[in-house]
Amino acid sequence: MKKDIKCVIVDDEPPAIRVLENYIKQIPNLELVFSTTKPLEVIAFMQKEEFDLIIMDIQMPNITGIQLSKILNNNIKIIFTTAYSEFAVESYNLNAIDYLLKPFEFERFYKAIKKTHDNPVKLNEANENYVFVKTDSKNNFEKVLIDDIVYVEGLKNYVAIHTLSKKQIITYNTLKSIKSNLSDSQFIQIHKSYIVSVSKISKTNNSSVVVYNDIELPIGNTYKSSFFKIITRYKL
Repeated sequence: MKKDIKCVIVDDEPPAIRVLENYIKQIPNLELVFSTTKPLEVIAFMQKEEFDLIIMDIQMPNITGIQLSKILNNNIKIIFTTAYSEFAVESYNLNAIDYLLKPFEFERFYKAIKKTHDNPVKLNEANENYVFVKTDSKNNFEKVLIDDIVYVEGLKNYVAIHTLSKKQIITYNTLKSIKSNLSDSQFIQIHKSYIVSVSKISKTNNSSVVVYNDIELPIGNTYKSSFFKIITRYKL
């Protein structure tokens, strides 16, 4: 079978690298192209070779996995591995594919790798005004018109897309991943759990917005500043 995901391992502990190498050998569509205990070597490797996925520890000498992730090409997918659970929130804020808490079994690793295939949102190549959203585990996708989206709601491991037709489309994804596929000029995040279509906002105050069909959504304190900057652009 042809290898279709080129991956890199970075971990300052050789035994951890050996575990990952063994796991990778068991997955036919993975190809290990580079492994190292020195995170700075990845930067040099990236300048001469292309790869799709990096699996890396967070706490490493000289540069952490978090710091290294900010240097990587945006197209490279990231899976963090660490023995410390307190890094989970920061890793997801960096839009990592997954976060594996050491020690982890092959089954958990496989689920993380599977996420690199299961992209629940596919933008059309013609750049038209729609996306395809994955609705189940059987590769079924539903076409959603961008103009039909009222707001997007984060539901732990799932996201609900609320549309003008009042239909909810549920997909296994993160709010941040969905937001990356929506135009910043058309959509704005107002809360850790909500992204709204600017054109569907009917009114707002200091603590909430009302969108189509009189649905009221809260504005989180973290998002107030950026939200009102955008709203003031349309003020008379």
